Amino acid sequence: MKTKIAIVGLGKMGLMHASIMGMMNDVEITAICEKNGLIRRFGEKVIPHIKILENLDGFRGMGLDAILITTPPASHYPIIKTIYEKVVARHVFTEKPLAINYQQAKELIGLAEKNGGVNMVGYQRRFSVTFKKAKQILESGDIGNPISFQGHAYSADFLGAKTTKQAIGRGGVIEDSGCHVIDIALWMLGDMKPIKASVKSLLGSGSEDEASILVITNKGIKGELNSSWCKEGYRLPDICLSITAEKGILTVNEDRVQLELNDGKSTVWYKHDLNDTVPFFIGGSEYQRQGEMFIRAIREGQKAYPDFLTAAKVNQLVDAANQLAKGAAQ
Repeated sequence: MKTKIAIVGLGKMGLMHASIMGMMNDVEITAICEKNGLIRRFGEKVIPHIKILENLDGFRGMGLDAILITTPPASHYPIIKTIYEKVVARHVFTEKPLAINYQQAKELIGLAEKNGGVNMVGYQRRFSVTFKKAKQILESGDIGNPISFQGHAYSADFLGAKTTKQAIGRGGVIEDSGCHVIDIALWMLGDMKPIKASVKSLLGSGSEDEASILVITNKGIKGELNSSWCKEGYRLPDICLSITAEKGILTVNEDRVQLELNDGKSTVWYKHDLNDTVPFFIGGSEYQRQGEMFIRAIREGQKAYPDFLTAAKVNQLVDAANQLAKGAAQ
């Protein structure tokens, strides 16, 4: 029996997730919800066999198992709340972040627990072979205990932009791309809290384009997490984490893992060295692994990670960092 799913949002991410799910033999895409009339008409022409609906109410009565949400971050909370309160489906996947603040995230956790289904948030870099390899090295103890760390989420998305409209539309840089490096740091180093933060507007009033957060983990390890979407030399987004430990330095991004030991030995693993294979390639191998985990968790009655509870830790840290930044600016 196939898992019946629906997708909310027919933008770039919606099309990618629809393509991935469409390649799975045990999944049936029943419907897609898209508010934009022009995009709806386009969808009706290119995928006529799938129902394209204007609002979530159309999903009711379809017998859906799961819904995937690929809309902008500000819409995640009201959409997920509607799905749970109207019992549209038991299982929910949403693109990152879970919500735009920790209060919303906590409410969604409560609704998910009451609903009882599988819930998952799309921090897909946890499924990248390079980040998984780095986590294995760290957990093996081969480099000793971590001493400090630095991470960044850099891109040139708005470098040289003449207006702030598009940047503001994506929210602040911490919430947009910075949340990825925060999630990776939490995943690899454990719970942490900010102790100092700054947020800058490089494009003009109203936009939050560059941020720096000093953090400390529950084990007392200090680190710095930086984000910017106006960084020269980053044509493609780069999420990177570098950990200084007792026996060396471990650095990882999406393309490679580098281990530099204190005795002078250095080893590099590139993505293609780490068996980065999937049955089909759409968007990136990590997206396929992420989607497979979500569907497998539904079919086998297991949990999927990162779940709402895990993802809410990112919201909690971001909220605290923003408060520190506001306090420092006053």
